Amino acid sequence: MRKIYFSLICLIISYQSIAQDSLLRSVSDSLSAAGGTQYVAGTFKALYIVNMKTIEAPAAGALNFEIQHRFGTINEGAYHLWGLDFATLRLGLDYGISDRLSVGIGRSSVLETFDGYVKYKLLRQTDNTGSVPVSIALLGTSSYYTEKITDPKLDSAYKSAYRLAYTAQIVIARKFSSNLSIQITPTFIHYNLVDSARDHNNVFALCAGGRFKITKRMAITAEYNYLFPNQLNSYTGLPLRNALSFGWDIETGGHVFQLVFTNAQTMNEPQYIGQTTGSWGNGDIYFGFNISRIFNLKPHNKPKA
Repeated sequence: MRKIYFSLICLIISYQSIAQDSLLRSVSDSLSAAGGTQYVAGTFKALYIVNMKTIEAPAAGALNFEIQHRFGTINEGAYHLWGLDFATLRLGLDYGISDRLSVGIGRSSVLETFDGYVKYKLLRQTDNTGSVPVSIALLGTSSYYTEKITDPKLDSAYKSAYRLAYTAQIVIARKFSSNLSIQITPTFIHYNLVDSARDHNNVFALCAGGRFKITKRMAITAEYNYLFPNQLNSYTGLPLRNALSFGWDIETGGHVFQLVFTNAQTMNEPQYIGQTTGSWGNGDIYFGFNISRIFNLKPHNKPKA
């Protein structure tokens, strides 16, 4: 319950903060030249669709603080308040080194996982000349699981290298209109250790997501992460499922609040893409939320009097 209280306190503090410019001005797609080539602004309003990282990145010198929270499954029933008695949490920091290059780190309570990533934007969609129809970014992620194994002998034999997994993604996004944005992300994942000899260490997936704006400050989002068959057979003895997630985005000044429903409890790429076991049909649906808050660390030049 402490995690729930912590998240709610952060939400209250965010709402009480002095309203800043729209998050639209805090991501790299928000920058457009006054003349000449102009770039599409705000393909997505947050750095995550639900679990998937979007094409967006913090602007140079901007720091994003991300809280990703998932309760238990709704099929836990009334005794566990439909999953609200349980919680998993990921805290992340994303920083814009430049308007094209960003980095991030995070810590998740699932398997006590640390993760880090580097994202570089190759292309930005143009909105006046039409010469560049999509935005493209390269994304590399690593995850390290630190959870101890209860058996001391197994824990000592479980080498550090076995705890690592790596992800490489090509993020391709297009803003079709002020209301509709779509993203497709071909994905490669390498697991240093898999469940059985039948499983592949190298796996491929195709992830897709979108955002549909319903009001000036609200949007509906969805994502689907398709793991190609015959690569991984199970996880901890349970059959694997493709992660399907839905979200409701609410933009409020300097941050975005996202209510989410997903069959994936985890929140980093090797886990939610290749280790999801929840079934929508069986009620294995995790309700939760994401909160993002932007802090501008780079001083801005004041206009001369």
